[in-house]
Amino acid sequence: MDPDFLNAFTQPSTLDRFLTEDVIAKGEKKKFIKPTSSNNPKLEELKVLLIEWINRTLQEEHIVVKSLEEDLFDGLVLHHLLENLGSLKLDVDKIALTEKKQRQKLSVILEAVAKCLQLEESQLKWSVESILAKDLLSTLHLLVAIAKHFHPTLALPPNVQVETITIETTSRGLKTSNAVENITENKENIEAQSKDDAFDELFSCAPDKLDAVKKALLQFVDQHVGKLGLNVKDIESQFSDGVILLLLIGQLEGYFLNLRNFFLTPASTMEMVHNVNLALELLAEGGLLNFPV
Repeated sequence: MDPDFLNAFTQPSTLDRFLTEDVIAKGEKKKFIKPTSSNNPKLEELKVLLIEWINRTLQEEHIVVKSLEEDLFDGLVLHHLLENLGSLKLDVDKIALTEKKQRQKLSVILEAVAKCLQLEESQLKWSVESILAKDLLSTLHLLVAIAKHFHPTLALPPNVQVETITIETTSRGLKTSNAVENITENKENIEAQSKDDAFDELFSCAPDKLDAVKKALLQFVDQHVGKLGLNVKDIESQFSDGVILLLLIGQLEGYFLNLRNFFLTPASTMEMVHNVNLALELLAEGGLLNFPV
């Protein structure tokens, strides 16, 4: 037997369960949170926040959740949560008493979640069987995904990680592997994503607002390069050769650009590209451009 398996489970009752019960079928793999991560303060913070969020959301329905694993496995709470958050009408019974009914109910619910979140099967970090088996790791991944989609303003604690152990039965016995798994995103990634999302949403979802933003930017540019006797009327065409951009940078940063370093009246695509590259280099050197363009 792999010695890591023995080291991973410090409680005899947990180890006895794997040794005496047919928990994992031959050739099957299962992943669990190590008991060493059970006292992780960030994990506890996430669990408490999710429980409070669910109870707040379902307060009018007098549903009270005390344990994520124990109270969500049968699909009842998930059913009410999705109907409340996404106004989804699921064709399943409110209460499923038998394991067969619970499995059928979870199947419908998780299929609806995958469809709403536009996730392929390979992207899912949960399954009907894992939720039904009261697997905390799968339950957390599912709830975090639901919260991020239906309640993006919910302040999930960032950088929540857990130590996991994956157990597989082989002809030689139990094989294990250890890893560290992220449940919530890195704070820096979230901030970067939020900056990108503002303009992504503007271009894709708010064309009416886009015109207002372009008008404001045009006024801003014209105000500064107007001091040089220039007039900007169209951002797309007048910025394409890099000249206005370079002159704007010079005005905003308070320095003079040597005319020998760029083409004031570019006559070819090569000269335009030179100007634009120079402008991007100046922005990067000034710490104003931290992503590729």
